[in-house]
Amino acid sequence: MLFLCVLVIGGFALYVMTPAERIRLIQKAVPALLLAKNTAIEIHTARDPFFDALRERTPWPVVTPAIVLLNLFVFVRMLFGDGSLSDPDTLLAWGASFGPRTTNGEWWRLGTSLFVHAGPLHLLTDMAGLAIAGLMLERLVGHFAFATVYLGAGIFASLASLSADPMAVTSGSAGAIFGLYGLLLASAGWGALKRALTIPMLAIKQMAPGMAIFLLYTLVTGRLDAAAVNGLVMGSISGLVLAWGVSERKTPAIRSAAAMAATLVIVIAAAVPLRGFTDVKPELARVLAVEDRTTQLYDKAVKQFQLGSIDAEALAQVIDTSVLPELLAVSTRLKSIERVPSELKGLVTKAEEYLRVRAESWRLRADGLRKHEMPMVQRSDRTARAALDAYDAIKSAEDKSVVGQ
Repeated sequence: MLFLCVLVIGGFALYVMTPAERIRLIQKAVPALLLAKNTAIEIHTARDPFFDALRERTPWPVVTPAIVLLNLFVFVRMLFGDGSLSDPDTLLAWGASFGPRTTNGEWWRLGTSLFVHAGPLHLLTDMAGLAIAGLMLERLVGHFAFATVYLGAGIFASLASLSADPMAVTSGSAGAIFGLYGLLLASAGWGALKRALTIPMLAIKQMAPGMAIFLLYTLVTGRLDAAAVNGLVMGSISGLVLAWGVSERKTPAIRSAAAMAATLVIVIAAAVPLRGFTDVKPELARVLAVEDRTTQLYDKAVKQFQLGSIDAEALAQVIDTSVLPELLAVSTRLKSIERVPSELKGLVTKAEEYLRVRAESWRLRADGLRKHEMPMVQRSDRTARAALDAYDAIKSAEDKSVVGQ
């Protein structure tokens, strides 16, 4: 537990260091970390019949260290790259999942998002939750079965996140790690039934600190969601298949391959209805911009009218030839959008209402100017206020980051 706390604190220190300080620290720390890792593995597996049996079954865990190193490699590259670690654009550049991009041909993001983390604490807690259970589980079920559950549960959890909130930028290994915990439960259950190679209380005590830190962080940060539950369920179901007979031997490779194929079929079947989500944020931002642009255009013409440079007919022509076409173009683009995420449908409706009522107010103003009828101009002002109520709702959503980049 103390070692994990030091990792978390050290991660925060690394985050606030300058790039030059990080390079010097990494150069000095890598040899020490390798020595510490080897020592920890020896202590972890020494003088215990259960771990002796695991060493005989699978001499060296390969997949777990590879996953940890890959996550660390990506994170270090992100540290020295451009942009803030928590910036959605940075996360997307490194492979995070985002509905409008993932469902429009970039399905690989369901997998790559498992290796992208938004900060040092996010990374360290995920790796603590992974490594502490992974080193034991991989030796118990074998490399192929372990990788099958990790990737299968992780991709399925990513898909669940995508379905629940297509507009969210998602990253991290939580779903995959919960899948491993499902595998752990299944393995423990089969071992208890067979009463052969069972997971002893000593192993559970050794895994408890890392798992507790991971679970606490996941709960506090709100990542204990439907995706995590789906990862746990997928891992448990896969575990019931893959861990059967694990008390006597590692999971056969053919069974692992069949489980991975079945998982892919399930993922593909679940992904088909999600194809083609549209990112409507740029269109909503365009709606906001058209109000400023057309208002400035009209105000400039009003000043010319007040100076006597143009007459009322010319002022009405500005509305007809410049203002209304802008509104119509934006409205046409907005109406052509398909597959709008459910959480943004309300804003799209507001935007359509704004464009319709705002165009009506401009037409009334143009007619009032041509006919020199002030009541019609005043009526256009009242209609414009109704349109701007819808505009304000969209603007408020932008300020809350519902609409934006």
